Amino acid sequence: MALKSTIFKAHLSIADIDHGYYADHSLTLARHPSETDERMMVRLVALALNAWQLQALCNGDGTLAFGTGLSDPDDPDVHITDFTGAKRLWIEVGQPEDKPIAKACNKSDQVLLYAFGPAAEVWWKGMENKVARQQKLAVYRIQSEAAQQLAALAQRSMQLQATVQDGQLTLSSEQGMVVLELERWK
Repeated sequence: MALKSTIFKAHLSIADIDHGYYADHSLTLARHPSETDERMMVRLVALALNAWQLQALCNGDGTLAFGTGLSDPDDPDVHITDFTGAKRLWIEVGQPEDKPIAKACNKSDQVLLYAFGPAAEVWWKGMENKVARQQKLAVYRIQSEAAQQLAALAQRSMQLQATVQDGQLTLSSEQGMVVLELERWK
């Protein structure tokens, strides 16, 4: 018998001062049994950091959503899809292999990857040359300590505030606050 995903509900208020984007999002996150709270929260952070692109890429006429996650490796973790069904933005989190990254670059206008975890630097040293020619790809590093702090914010029902200013994201709730500064690797 297959294990079922755990459902999390999040009300996310985004104030992206850098891009002039202010919106509330009611989100449902399905956490696969093999997914950690840390990874799930990094997916949520990736959505918060890129929600402004819904307007920039689709003039607001598109969909910002979570993919099916770990249950379907050919689906992005987060995506923006325009009204024609084309993937305008494909977002992955973690440390994927180079072939899925290349596939994503072929299926989307832009691909963002948010690497995290203690082995991210080792992964990147092995991956950097393999993805160097992927023009549509941007890779960011979320520091391990900050990613671990995100897991502490995970609750089955969450009220979260995300503020983006000067390239820094502050995510807060009743559980605490986490400040993320991303390092761009590619």
